[in-house]
Amino acid sequence: MSFFIESAIAEGGAAPGGDTSSLVIMMVIFAAVFYFMIWRPQSKRTKDHKNLMGGLAKGDEVVTNGGMIGRVAKVSDDFVTITLADGVDSHFQKAAVASVLPKGTIKSI
Repeated sequence: MSFFIESAIAEGGAAPGGDTSSLVIMMVIFAAVFYFMIWRPQSKRTKDHKNLMGGLAKGDEVVTNGGMIGRVAKVSDDFVTITLADGVDSHFQKAAVASVLPKGTIKSI
């Protein structure tokens, strides 16, 4: 009992270069799985993050990718100034903002 492909073909199994319609169907299924499992969710996340960055306004409570929580003090085209504590302002790129928190989150922490 040999598990080599050469001996399986030599015994009269499937010949190489056989049915192309099954190959086409397999490629279509693979493309559909790739689209619905990888491409579509990633593009949805990207779209949601762009909407989040575009909707930033002064006074919003945000959390950055680094885990810092603060209140937006100033918004410009590419950067945002976040007040982390009284008298502590930091400048971040808009893309570094991970999410906007509900109002009153900082006081409850």
